[in-house]
Amino acid sequence: MRRVVAGAVLASVSGLLARELARRELRGYVAEQAALRRVATLVAQAATPEEVFAGVVAEVGQLFGVEQTLVNRYDPDGGATTVMGAWARDGVVAPLPVGTRWQLGGRNVSTAVMRTGRAARIGDYGETAGEAVGEAAALARTRGIRSSVGVPIVVDGRLWGHLSLVSSRERAFPADAEARLAGFTGLVATAIAGAQSRLELRDHAAEQAALRRVATLVARAAAPHEVFAAVTEEVGHLLGVDFTLLDRYRPDGGVTVLGAWARTGPPPTPIGSRFSLGGRNVTTLVHETGKPARVDRYGPDSGSLSAAVVEAGMRSAVGVPVYVEGRLWGMIAAGARRPAGLPADTEARLAGFTELVASAIANTESQAQLTASRARIVAAADHARRRIERDLHDGAQQRLVTLAMQLRAAQAAVPAGADELHAQLDALAKQASAAVDELRELARGIHPAVLAEGGLAPALRSLARRAAVPVRLDVRGARRLPEQIEIAAYYAVSAALTNAAKHADASVVDVVVDIAPPADGGSLHVRVCDDGRGGADLDGGSGLVGLKDRVEALSGRLTVRTQDGSGTCVEVELPLEMPPGVD
Repeated sequence: MRRVVAGAVLASVSGLLARELARRELRGYVAEQAALRRVATLVAQAATPEEVFAGVVAEVGQLFGVEQTLVNRYDPDGGATTVMGAWARDGVVAPLPVGTRWQLGGRNVSTAVMRTGRAARIGDYGETAGEAVGEAAALARTRGIRSSVGVPIVVDGRLWGHLSLVSSRERAFPADAEARLAGFTGLVATAIAGAQSRLELRDHAAEQAALRRVATLVARAAAPHEVFAAVTEEVGHLLGVDFTLLDRYRPDGGVTVLGAWARTGPPPTPIGSRFSLGGRNVTTLVHETGKPARVDRYGPDSGSLSAAVVEAGMRSAVGVPVYVEGRLWGMIAAGARRPAGLPADTEARLAGFTELVASAIANTESQAQLTASRARIVAAADHARRRIERDLHDGAQQRLVTLAMQLRAAQAAVPAGADELHAQLDALAKQASAAVDELRELARGIHPAVLAEGGLAPALRSLARRAAVPVRLDVRGARRLPEQIEIAAYYAVSAALTNAAKHADASVVDVVVDIAPPADGGSLHVRVCDDGRGGADLDGGSGLVGLKDRVEALSGRLTVRTQDGSGTCVEVELPLEMPPGVD
């Protein structure tokens, strides 16, 4: 009987225990699912990875009842790991600060997960256990950690990091701990992948915006120094680096810095700095290979070229060549203070900017060649005009003067009573004198003598006196200018006055000439405005078209502002420094 009662009691106790275990397992399952739902909600709301990390470590720590949980990320080179999220139970242990970093190696969970790509566990980090070694194990012992388990986090097929449980007791984690943690690591991976996709999208948009800004400068033919400054600054902000440089290779084997930017303070290599190639640096490597190059750790062998930036703290750099019309022109470099190296896509992202730099340089060189060609044509025309003037003065004009004098002498020798002959000689002498006057006027139109002898101001006063329309002339800062500048300004006023007389039906013309001193930029500004009918068209075949070519050949600018019934203004701006190709 007693045996029957004892058996019944044991069966009842076993049933109670089984039911209690089942209830506990159910509560654990429900708690786990609730924790997963809360983390999944964060991921679905596109929370930042940092928010997801904080949520995961807190949920996992409370779910498993451990003292501490961590999310660690492996560095790209696989040599170290960094704490990205940490949680610790209140009053038990202080959490490892986010950003804590240690080198991998030895026998510990962090190193084991990195090497195998699978879950790992360490049962005892104690000094005498002999089971765990390495920097991670030493760090665990200093913080009283005795055991841990880690599960890999894989993002887009690549090992990103690991999630680990940490305990200050010698304990065996549940056998299914790794499997249960896998659900959380999957959510972490989803959050990281989503954040990376959003970041890549933002980076792409930012890159395209930066390229558009530089392309706009190139399209409006901005000066090269403007393009260089914009490129170095845009690249610096876009890539998040500390320094950017744009160097040009010189024919003598040296390098000239044409663009420079620094995140803080002035660039370590000012624009205009000149260096010799040599040493282990990206500028020399690009020159030697004609291909992109990178140096992940600058050292004593970097050469004099990189001494300034190394002294300023640069430890790694990437350089990409700039080719102009098939020849190696220079390179763009991006440098950082961190020695780990720049992202793998840095070269590709720099390439778009090098193409814009090449376009700007090619455009500038083409424009310079065009300007020089036009300048040579203008100079040749002026030379021909002076030659014609000399030929007229020394040849035909002198012959006509001599002929007129001979006719007067013949007239004086006519005997009395030959009135008809006397009258004929007198008429011929007058015609010869008139021909001389016409020839002199023609010569003045080709190149006014007063312009060569007295300068721009006297020549303009003479021109205003002879104009068919009343002219109000104001010359400010009058002084002698380069011959080509004076000729261009004279013909600008002459053409504008001729147009006002022929086409504008103007009653008065205002001419203002302002010669700025060198301290204020050294430029000539000419403004000719009439009160005529307006409607002038620069492209309509007027004499201003040729004048525009002359002005632009001298690196100047001619503009026409006109409105029907409100007159016309012709403005000319000329730099006083002569461009190449103009004598």
